[in-house]
Amino acid sequence: MEETRWIGATLAAARPPALAALLRYFRDLDLAEEAFQEACLRALRTWPQSGPPRDAAGWLIFVGRNVALDAVRRRAKQTGLPPEEALSDREDAEAAMAERMDTSHYRDDVLRLLFICCHPELPATQQIALALRIVSGLSVRQIARAFLVSEAAMEQRITRAKARIAGADVPFEAPGAVERAQRLGAVAAMIYLVFNEGYSAAGDTSAAREPLCEEAIRLVRLLLRLFPAEPEIMGLAALMLLQHARAAARFDAGGAVILLDRQDRTLWNRPMIVEGLALLDKAIRHRRPGPYQVQAAIAALHARAERPEETDWAEIDLLYGTLEIMQPSPVVTLNRAVAVSKLRGPEAALAMVEPLGAALAGYFHFHGLRGALLMQLGQTREARESFMTAIGLATTAAEAAHIRMHLDALQ
Repeated sequence: MEETRWIGATLAAARPPALAALLRYFRDLDLAEEAFQEACLRALRTWPQSGPPRDAAGWLIFVGRNVALDAVRRRAKQTGLPPEEALSDREDAEAAMAERMDTSHYRDDVLRLLFICCHPELPATQQIALALRIVSGLSVRQIARAFLVSEAAMEQRITRAKARIAGADVPFEAPGAVERAQRLGAVAAMIYLVFNEGYSAAGDTSAAREPLCEEAIRLVRLLLRLFPAEPEIMGLAALMLLQHARAAARFDAGGAVILLDRQDRTLWNRPMIVEGLALLDKAIRHRRPGPYQVQAAIAALHARAERPEETDWAEIDLLYGTLEIMQPSPVVTLNRAVAVSKLRGPEAALAMVEPLGAALAGYFHFHGLRGALLMQLGQTREARESFMTAIGLATTAAEAAHIRMHLDALQ
């Protein structure tokens, strides 16, 4: 079991650069995936005896490339392979830039792959779903949860995206400056969803999922180097840094959730908060506000409050109102209701929450917040019903345990 754990973690970490490099070599998404999977199978057979290679990604790229070359030869039968430069464009224009940007051993094929998955031939929802599946290796279930849709619907979405890329003969190469700017929004959204997948992990799995947050932050730093004057990318980086700074205080030793107003703020990562605040200030000076900057400003108000009672809930309410205009969403309104409950009480917040029931019927946090507001209002039976629904929708043991704590309080 221990062997399986370290091998699984190593393969997961090596997946993005290895798969991206294989795709750069062969310009065929299915072939790259097949080659990577075969390389993983060989790793499972050999690594337990020989131990992990010094460079796991390099090992997987080498093995996967040989597997794919064999597959190409079998498909071509007697037809010779194209020249090496046709398979692997090692000297393209972005290579030198990526070398300067990234200190890793490989050029940042991962960033290249992000832009490929976010090709304008694909609808935005397919772009993000495909990138989450291909680049970060998230399961269909994880991606479906992020989009609040069923697994079957997400599976179809990803399948259609892959088929469309194959049918459209999308070039597997780095886009130029104009195309990068056009695809920036989809890439930023994808990176934030990767971050959220790690950030939303429960206490018993947060350590295993934390690398997703770190990978998302690494990717957004690379975007900042490509787009140093783009305030929304600054805002996205600030948002993720300010949220990730609270990681050490979000769960107790037993893995139970600790709500924001009960967290030990001395455990927050102050250097990360300082960096996030500086990025946000820099973004605001551009006077081009956007949704990521607004969300970062909300996170900044929490970060600046040394004690929970010092939180500026009135400003947070205003910022969520701005976000509702920029990016209308029932989840945004649900979050705003928390600020309203602090300012005007649970009755006003519940009036905002109730109309969201149809849109968020399958959303754990909707029923959890509704139950908490009903409990504050003394409506015990209705609160218990909401909490029971929330437990049924909980995706982790920590979420369920948090709701059971409220149910125990009702007893």
